[in-house]
Amino acid sequence: MRESLFVKQNSGKWKSYEQMSVASPDELADRFVDITNDLAYAKTFYPKSKTTEYLNGIAALLHQSIYKNKKEDGNAFIKFWKFELPTLFYTYRRQLLYSLIFFVISSLIGILSAKYDDTFIRLILGDGYVNMTNENIAKGDPFGVYKKQGELSMFFMIAANNIYVSLLMFVSGIFLSIGPVFFILRNGIMLGSFEYYFFSKGLGMESILVIWIHGTLEISAIIIAGGAGLVLGHGLLFPKTYTRLQAFVNSAKDGTKIALGILPIIVVAAIFESFITRHTNMPLWLSISILGGSLLFMVWYVVIYPAQLIKRAQNINNVGEIRI
Repeated sequence: MRESLFVKQNSGKWKSYEQMSVASPDELADRFVDITNDLAYAKTFYPKSKTTEYLNGIAALLHQSIYKNKKEDGNAFIKFWKFELPTLFYTYRRQLLYSLIFFVISSLIGILSAKYDDTFIRLILGDGYVNMTNENIAKGDPFGVYKKQGELSMFFMIAANNIYVSLLMFVSGIFLSIGPVFFILRNGIMLGSFEYYFFSKGLGMESILVIWIHGTLEISAIIIAGGAGLVLGHGLLFPKTYTRLQAFVNSAKDGTKIALGILPIIVVAAIFESFITRHTNMPLWLSISILGGSLLFMVWYVVIYPAQLIKRAQNINNVGEIRI
């Protein structure tokens, strides 16, 4: 059978399966078996086609829904962060990658601009911050800004600000993904010029060991929020087989889950910045442990673990695969 005919005969069914509007666990199981059969056929005759990749995605979503309906899984919140959010990370891995690439490029722009324009750092960071930091450097406490405010009040201020910025980056995706790109570039340029400033003062490694204690989680959350904004805009720009409205509704739901799902990461980053970063003289091993642990967690949770979940679902799909 030609692939185009195979798609034409089954596209309506697949769309209904993708909506996940299931009345009962039995119906969900029936859909999973049915999509597995279609996937087996596609793998046999169209192994490298987009149809096979598309069916893999639907099968993975149905598989995760089966997990959600197991009585022993219990708490809905745990299931969200254990299954649903990682699955969304995998589904929209391209948008997250684009966000990361935009952020890295903009950071490099910030570094180069600060290097070749003496006024750029003050333009980006502001005269007040630069003057205050110069004074702190002269006093021998270059990161004294993290000690000026009480821990608790600092935590609430930072957490509220970063949650606001992240949600703003997401919502701005409604402007055809231009908004998230703008905010990613803005934050990346700021970070690049910020780091160049400390490296130019001979405090580069010290700034990494101090600032990135909280910055690892904070910047990761910003990149993911930017990716969520790109997800929101993706439905408007690329509706595929859906109506533009339906594609937007679907992408809005998924983007919202991603944006809200990273709030705990933002809160933990604010805790680190308010209660831990201020201890600038902590042992080197402790600073590296916190920084490295945060980085490993983000790579595992956003990249490695989602891929493992999908691979596990695909392995289940391959059990009893029909060869025609």
